[in-house]
Amino acid sequence: MEPQPATSPRRPIRRRWLAVPAAAAAGLAAALFLAPSNAVPPGGGPLNSGGSTAVVPSAVPSAAGSPRPTAVARKAVRPLAAAPTAVSIAAADLDVRVLPLTPSADELASASLVPPLTLDAYWLTSYGMPGAGSSNTTYIVGHSWDGRDAPFNRLSDESLVGKAVTVTTGKGILKYVVDSVTTHDKKTLKDSDIWNVMPNRVVLISCYTEDPWGKNVVVTASPAP
Repeated sequence: MEPQPATSPRRPIRRRWLAVPAAAAAGLAAALFLAPSNAVPPGGGPLNSGGSTAVVPSAVPSAAGSPRPTAVARKAVRPLAAAPTAVSIAAADLDVRVLPLTPSADELASASLVPPLTLDAYWLTSYGMPGAGSSNTTYIVGHSWDGRDAPFNRLSDESLVGKAVTVTTGKGILKYVVDSVTTHDKKTLKDSDIWNVMPNRVVLISCYTEDPWGKNVVVTASPAP
């Protein structure tokens, strides 16, 4: 029997999604499949799930191959990598705190995750953190909701490409630009190249509002020039 959601004046969607654990409750509207931490799935190329094509940002050049910074460049040095504490996208009216979330061994083994049922964002600690010296992609996830407004609902908008993203950490403020807004089937998200190791890239994941139980929306962003 399907579990019943807790009593609430405004209930989110109550349908279960695939094999969502019972503990997730039926109000869930943002589950995703994970790849193992630091995984680089085989294959590659553009993503085209849901009729969208991802524009994968270029890897950041290593310091060894970069020209000596000028005085102007030194002023733009990014804060050292640290845990994110907030994320905002002005164009999406999104401004939320970010809390750490460490996937369990079972979640990593099953390649599936259900974030806590709140309006907050969650940083997946098994992967990378944003800032200078980053060694992996930073993943931030959150719920989309049906029947109520929620910050992550507004990620399902392709017009966000080119818009600014701000990530706050304990070391300072980092600026990014949205490279792509794509949709992915939940059952195949774990095999997507969004899990390729790409230091300095930030990936936000939620449910796609047009099909919250079948698809995820993925927003990728790279450092602002």
